Parts: sequence; structure tokens; C-alpha cells
Amino acid sequence: MRPPWEGKAGGFSKEFEAFALLLLREMAVERAAQTLGETAPRLWRLLHKHVDAAYAEADFSNVCCVGVDEMSVRKGHKYISVFADLIKKRILFAAEDRDAGVFPRFIAALEAHNRHRHALTEVSLDWSPAYLKGVRETCRNATVVHDKYHVITNLILATEQVRRREQKQRPELKDSRWLLRQNPENLRGEQTAELAVLTQSNLASVKAYQMRLAFQDAYRLPSAGAARRRLEAWCCWVRLGRKKFGTLFEAMERFAESVKRHWDGILAHWRHGLTNAFLEGLNSVFSAVKRRARGFRSFEYLRTMLYLVAGKLRLPVL
Repeated sequence: MRPPWEGKAGGFSKEFEAFALLLLREMAVERAAQTLGETAPRLWRLLHKHVDAAYAEADFSNVCCVGVDEMSVRKGHKYISVFADLIKKRILFAAEDRDAGVFPRFIAALEAHNRHRHALTEVSLDWSPAYLKGVRETCRNATVVHDKYHVITNLILATEQVRRREQKQRPELKDSRWLLRQNPENLRGEQTAELAVLTQSNLASVKAYQMRLAFQDAYRLPSAGAARRRLEAWCCWVRLGRKKFGTLFEAMERFAESVKRHWDGILAHWRHGLTNAFLEGLNSVFSAVKRRARGFRSFEYLRTMLYLVAGKLRLPVL
């Protein structure tokens, strides 16, 4: 006798498939297989079938603001590129690697789902030369908006390089790593007191920390014009710091040079108000997806799980 959830010819009933998809959104495939008394390969086949069918029917006709970011699959510099609709908060496309070649693949997927490449108005991304090249070669009408999160992350890395370099001369800076990485409002009472003492010293690390806070404050300004003037003054401040602290300040100087190279994309933040916050929030989701797809044999397994969890596809429901 067939189990009650099996349909004709050994297939699953529609009710079972809908229930299985509901479980697979919330738990690893192996665990769902144990819960349902099925094999993982059969559940994977079910998952691929429904996700592929739903993705083929997805409508991207209203997509205008896209974000792209890289996500680490595993140690050893294995990455994928994830494209998202920043208005409807959904994943549109995922591709292996993070080079300029992923953009033509994304554009092919976009146009296969009823949206022309030149209808895109904004693309939010980091400073990746490959992503920039991809946008310029495929989306002529899209404004590049450099994501605030990535800009600040690069600045924090520059300030940390200053601290590490100076620490070789000033060992007392060893215990200040997390102190100088936090924003003042996030410090506890004793940390605030420690920072107050530290900021009285004439250290390159302290100056870099103060510059980082000033740069962050620029994002609170109301207009691109005000931001331009503030950041121009900020870059001059960094040059003075380089003259004063010498090679200790090389990382800050390199960051300021990067700001100048990506000037238009940084200022576009004030004109368009676009960020990759949705994609950054997906990092925790992505970690969960990797666990659920544990043991996957190829990128297609991971992509299928990503589309299931964050693609907002129209799948069978109970």
C-alpha cells in the first residue's frame, strides 16, 4: 500500500509537497527528510522542481533599484554574487564568482523576466572594480551608488591599519583595539573614561579615530552639496595628518584617494538614499541557508535554497 502522502506513480501528493516546502524553508534538508520519513535526494528533487518553476514565472518588470554584494561560501576565497531588488526586498539572481562576468548573466536573467537592462535607474555596490565595470558595460542608464556600509567598513579597516602600525612603537595601544572601533554612544562608563584619557594623547591612532567619526557624521548632512564640502575638507585634513604622522598614516591617505576616485558614487548616496542594508541583513540568512544546504554537491543547491528563502517566489501552499 502506498503511503498516504504519495500520489500516483510513486510521486508526492500536492498537499505533501506544499507541507515539505514549508518545512524546507525552516530547517536543513537532512532534518526535514528525517521528519518526513523521506530521503534527502527525493526532497532535493522536489525542491529544485518547484523553485525552478516558480523562478521561471517570477516577474521583474518593476525592478529599478538593484543592489549587488559578494557573499563568502566557504574559506579559501570562494564567493558568490547576489543581486537583490532593494525596493521589494527580494533576491533576484545569484551567480558564482564576483567578477565583471556576473553582470551579463544577471542582465540575461533580468531580461528573461520582463525588465530591460536600461530601465534600471540605480545600482548600489561596493568599490569592486569588477562590479563597476559590469555596471558601466551593461546598464548605461543606471546611477552607481556606493553603499554607505562598505565605505565605512573600508574606513574602519584603514584606521585599524594605523593602530596596528603604531602599536609596534606604542605597545599600550594593544588594549585599545575594540575601544577605537566602537562609536562613542556604544561605550560603557569605564570605556568612556578610558577613551577620554586616550584622546588626550598625540597619537596617530587617535587622530584616525577622530577622522573616522567625522566622516561618519557627514552621512547625517541633508544634501549632496553639504556632503561634498565636508568631505573635501576631510580629505585635506587627512593630507595634513599624513604630513604630521608620516608613514603611520599611509592607510588613511589611501582611503582618501579611494574616496576621490569614487566621488560621484559616494555623493549619489545623498541624491538617491540607496543602501545595501537589505543585502547586509541577508548575511545571517545566508549563513542559515548554507547550513540548510549542508552537503550540497554544487552551487545550484545553494542557489535553490537562497531563492526558496529570500526570493519571494510563488510556491505551492497548503
